[in-house]
Amino acid sequence: MNAQTPVALNPAELVAQLGAQGRDAQRHLARSTDAEKAAALRAAGRSIRASEAGILAANALDIAQGEANGLGAAMLDRLRLDANRLAGIADAVEQIAALPDPVGAVIDSASRPNGLALSRVRVPIGLIGIIYESRPNVTVDAAALCLRSGNATLLRGGSEAVNSNRALHAAFVAGIEAKGIPAAAVQLMPTQDRAAVGAMLAAAGVIDMIVPRGGKSLVERVQADARVPVLAHLDGICHTYIHSTADPDMAQAIALNAKMRRTGICGAMETLLIDARFGAASQVAATLIDAGCELRGDARASLLDPRVKQASAEDWDTEYLDAVLSVAVVDGLDEALAHIARHSSGHTEAIVTQDDAIAERFLAEVDSAIVMANASSQFADGGEFGLGAEIGIATGRLHARGPVALEGLTTYKWLVRGTGQLRP
Repeated sequence: MNAQTPVALNPAELVAQLGAQGRDAQRHLARSTDAEKAAALRAAGRSIRASEAGILAANALDIAQGEANGLGAAMLDRLRLDANRLAGIADAVEQIAALPDPVGAVIDSASRPNGLALSRVRVPIGLIGIIYESRPNVTVDAAALCLRSGNATLLRGGSEAVNSNRALHAAFVAGIEAKGIPAAAVQLMPTQDRAAVGAMLAAAGVIDMIVPRGGKSLVERVQADARVPVLAHLDGICHTYIHSTADPDMAQAIALNAKMRRTGICGAMETLLIDARFGAASQVAATLIDAGCELRGDARASLLDPRVKQASAEDWDTEYLDAVLSVAVVDGLDEALAHIARHSSGHTEAIVTQDDAIAERFLAEVDSAIVMANASSQFADGGEFGLGAEIGIATGRLHARGPVALEGLTTYKWLVRGTGQLRP
């Protein structure tokens, strides 16, 4: 806990004090140059690497506690850190440091007939609250993205990762402080009291935006209770449609990767749609089942392999985050589009096809944040999009959509330069 933060503060007072400290630090960030912010992030990356032993020891405590509490395999996978994953976290910080600073970028400009020169310029949003579960990498990804875009951060991680989050936060802050950035630019909520989440959601005028990262119940609560603007998605019910012209080997490889590479991420395929005229449907189904995936199919999908179980009505609207997949056989593109429109959460949808015209129709007509042709939905990730990292996938239609990285963490202001003009 920050030495200036009394332990006895109630949640509302705690959030108000942390918020005030964060807003002061944000003003410091606003004065920091591109080079200063980049240097601070590089130092944070080095600090994380140097703290590997302590961070992994802290993570081992969380894993042991999670196993004792009966966390499922998918949740434990999200929680687990090892040397490679930790190196990836540090890599992401350094990649963000190398990205162009969005602050100050001119979006557009114009001159009015009266001589006024107008421009729209990117500026930080301010103090951003991040409420998240399980994934300790969010501690660092969110901190790095917010700092690079000139925002202060107030982090509230889940109790499952409390030791990992504290160790990662301490390493990150040690790095940025060494380069003159105040520690309050990246604060971690010092309590796991659930009332602190409610205090954050009610902190209008203190916190400028809330980003929830977690399960459906968390996001629903945030969206229902927040008095602060929210950037979020509820579910990642991602579809892959195998068209009749799809190359069988490509279709099989994409389906397997989209589901089984990592089942617990929001970009994992949750529903597979197979065209009735696709000739290798049984092979695709068998490959998934042989890889350990449970298939739940409609009447026609159940005929593809005797191991396919009968799907319920709820399966088409379920984000499994596990080695479970719903499968439907459809009669052509129009039926696939209709199924996606009924059941998609607006996250990521993909088509596998050798017909360019069909691919373009799919890309144009599917209304999701990310739409792909001939690629695995597991590419739905800010790092894979060249954004360095992401703070989340936004499935709404306002402000930001898809992987939210540096640009999505800025707003803009109008700059007007005159020479003494008066409005008649």
